Amino acid sequence: MAVKNVVVLTPDKLNSTDKRLLNVLQDGRVTPQYAADQLEISRTYASERLKRLVEHGHVEKLAPGLYELVDDPRKKDNS
Repeated sequence: MAVKNVVVLTPDKLNSTDKRLLNVLQDGRVTPQYAADQLEISRTYASERLKRLVEHGHVEKLAPGLYELVDDPRKKDNS
């Protein structure tokens, strides 16, 4: 199995929805529906943005439909 290089999504590559989603994730775990309700966007779009944040290692998918922030790209030092 090949190792996939993960390119981190940098703050300048975040769109406005990503930033708002990160704000919601700071408060705790979310489902796509909860995020969509909080941001007044479609559940499908919230799910797509969450998947992108997972791909870049900022969010972890804990279970089907449950996501948690693990590395906020807006912070320079995450220690």
